[in-house]
Amino acid sequence: MPSFKITLAYDGTDYVGWQLQANGVSIQGLLEDALRALDERDVRVTGAGRTDAGVHALGQVASFTIQRA
Repeated sequence: MPSFKITLAYDGTDYVGWQLQANGVSIQGLLEDALRALDERDVRVTGAGRTDAGVHALGQVASFTIQRA
């Protein structure tokens, strides 16, 4: 299974932060939803760090593995 590293930037104003949370929309959740189009199964994204609610990022590093490339 191929693994990928991505570096992303985002405006966190309208989000509950990086990490998945039940009480709102997270950056990790949005990314996992988008990556679901590449794989039939759920894709788990692992961030090298995390941001709190309303905090922006300019170089957040994350990785994920998918079944097919």
